[in-house]
Amino acid sequence: MRRDAPVQYDEQRETWDVFRYEDVDRVLRDHETFSADRSGSSASLGDDAGGEMSVLKTMISTDPPEHERLRGFVNERFQPGALREYRPRLEELTDELVDGLETRDQFDFVESFAVPLPVTVIAELLGIPAERRDQFKEWSEALIARPEDPSDEAVQRMKRKRGAAQKEMGQYFARLLTERQGGDGDDLITLAATTDELSQQEKIGFCMILLLAGNITTTNLLTNAIWCFEEQGLTEAVRSGEVSRKKAIEEVLRYRSPIQEIQRIASEDVEVGGKHISAGEVVNVWVGAANRDPAVFDDPETFRPERRPNQHLAFGKGVHYCLGAPLARLEADIALDRLLARFDSLEADLSDLHPLNGHYGLQSLPCRVN
Repeated sequence: MRRDAPVQYDEQRETWDVFRYEDVDRVLRDHETFSADRSGSSASLGDDAGGEMSVLKTMISTDPPEHERLRGFVNERFQPGALREYRPRLEELTDELVDGLETRDQFDFVESFAVPLPVTVIAELLGIPAERRDQFKEWSEALIARPEDPSDEAVQRMKRKRGAAQKEMGQYFARLLTERQGGDGDDLITLAATTDELSQQEKIGFCMILLLAGNITTTNLLTNAIWCFEEQGLTEAVRSGEVSRKKAIEEVLRYRSPIQEIQRIASEDVEVGGKHISAGEVVNVWVGAANRDPAVFDDPETFRPERRPNQHLAFGKGVHYCLGAPLARLEADIALDRLLARFDSLEADLSDLHPLNGHYGLQSLPCRVN
């Protein structure tokens, strides 16, 4: 598609698909022409979920200046400088998880490490009990799930599950926000509860989107990293430092981007790749395709951890560049460092892989260690 139909309209989905790096980059950067606000289109999350999210404005579904207001009050907490102070705690949480794996010679990497670490981290930052991580994972998976098949029954089933998850999450965070009004804690829920910059509904949306975005994508980054290292025979090289861990993480983000697509709405008539897109139409940009565009990346189908430059779009571009990108990079760096350092060998079984429904990752990844 990138070569033969780089900008293509899908009549069944009523969506424009964009595949080339140049075009994807343009759409993501131009927030005035390509809006993140889906409230007035058939792509609205609320339409897919019984309307529950339609009243919740979040930083990922609004445009400037509203976007800056919703994101600005917490932006500083996710900057690299602020996160450096949190590094010792991240190392401690990672070590606790690895400690629990030391007595085992095999385990499911996804279930035992890649899921609990990001959920625990974002739960602690928000100020909610990590012991409920199974519930958080269930909510997150329901919110990103796609229909099992194109039938109306499957679509309606997905909508019901998504709507129920949104309602339960909303009620959970509404209760916590009420309890922490006037509090003096430094967790993100207390920060939201005590600010005058957001409405109650916006505070709920803030908490929900942080919990969702802060765990499942990092789970997939960690899983995809071990998958890539094993597939390419690079695990030992990353462990020893022969291959830069940080550069390898960036190549994982390019090669197996946890988020493969991002949706925008054309706010005016516009031409992309020689095709006319009318105002109000849905534009789906394929980050995964852009990150393997040979016009930008030499030998793009090859995993090359030493790749420079590596200007992948895994975290987006422009005003909506991922707030949690510095945290995701830090988590992955610490997690892979501590995990690989603790075991003499780590081998992943790639013989029977099952993809996730919604994001680019795996349902499970059996590993053997000694």
